[in-house]
Amino acid sequence: MTEIEELTEKNPEEEPIEVRDSDPDIAENAPKVGIVNNPKLLRIGVYFVTFLVVILIAWGVGSMIVNNTAAAPAPTATPTEKIIAIPSNLSTPNFTTVGKQAGLVRLPEINTTQQAEVEARDEVITYDVQQGDSIFGIADKFGLKPESVLWANRYILGDTPDGLGIGVTLFILPEDGVYHRWEQGEGLNGVASFYGVEPDVIVNYPLNGLIPEEVGDYANPNIEPGTMLVVPGGTRPTVSWIIARDNPASGSAYLGPGACSGIIYGDVGTGSFTYPTTATWLSGYDWNPPVHNGLDFDGDYGSPIYAADSGVIVYSGWSDRGYGYLIVVDHDSGWQTFYAHLMEGTLSPCGVSVQKGQLIASMASTGNSTGPHLHFEMRLNGSAVNPWQFLN
Repeated sequence: MTEIEELTEKNPEEEPIEVRDSDPDIAENAPKVGIVNNPKLLRIGVYFVTFLVVILIAWGVGSMIVNNTAAAPAPTATPTEKIIAIPSNLSTPNFTTVGKQAGLVRLPEINTTQQAEVEARDEVITYDVQQGDSIFGIADKFGLKPESVLWANRYILGDTPDGLGIGVTLFILPEDGVYHRWEQGEGLNGVASFYGVEPDVIVNYPLNGLIPEEVGDYANPNIEPGTMLVVPGGTRPTVSWIIARDNPASGSAYLGPGACSGIIYGDVGTGSFTYPTTATWLSGYDWNPPVHNGLDFDGDYGSPIYAADSGVIVYSGWSDRGYGYLIVVDHDSGWQTFYAHLMEGTLSPCGVSVQKGQLIASMASTGNSTGPHLHFEMRLNGSAVNPWQFLN
């Protein structure tokens, strides 16, 4: 008897048990197998796939950036523009940046490319100075040279544009030249020679209203003192305000009441000049004679002002020429330096000897000035020279 028959024989009434997967009760209790049926394995798989996708995206974007970068264009030769030489007769300052601080230099408002179109005039007119005006801007407005505006108003401004102020009434000539006030005892030959023209130019100019037959002898002409005469095309030299000394020194009353009285003796200069301020850049006019015979150094109220070289003070006080409070130092050998727009109560007195680099005053904005700065001039034998060529 076989085993099967033996088992069947022992349980003759029992039927064999058939297990079906579709039976819900049995399937629920059956052991679960596979990734889908295991939450832990499923989470691990999702994390792995997400990480792999991120890696692939990063690699793809990087590849596009690298592959799409345009190659640098090949260099091409460009011809250099021809350099035009400066005319040999052009006078230019010897500028250098060695030992100078960087800063903004505000140059005069000169239109070097074209002159403003203005209506032709046959009369002298007046103009009231406005806020922001300058000799250069006014000249351009009326189609004149800056010198002509200055020379037509020397009885108002003196010989410096620092005399310009808001509300000041200026004479504006119809053309470039000089406006001269006739004085008793003058001769036409001497006046014309001084301005560099012929006497007939003055006599025959229509605006002057002179009749040649009535003028008479040019050496002693019949011209009423105080008559204002236009000198078309005339020019005038730079005024020597203080006569340079040769040991003794003295001030000049032309500048105002601050002139030192009597003969003054004192220290002499070293022959070299240093900057009169700690700032070596400009805040206003540059050297541009004869309209502006100095430099306007930048600074603040109270900034120190130093003697550019050793010497003796020959002017200390208020100036009637637009300088405000002014100091003039005489260095002997014909040299003098001017320091203008100074602070009241800070000026070193007349007759005091000063050393190169010594404090002599403080900066301000006195006189005809639109803001704190130092107007600095250098004069040799009474004539203004370019400070840029001597400061170091």
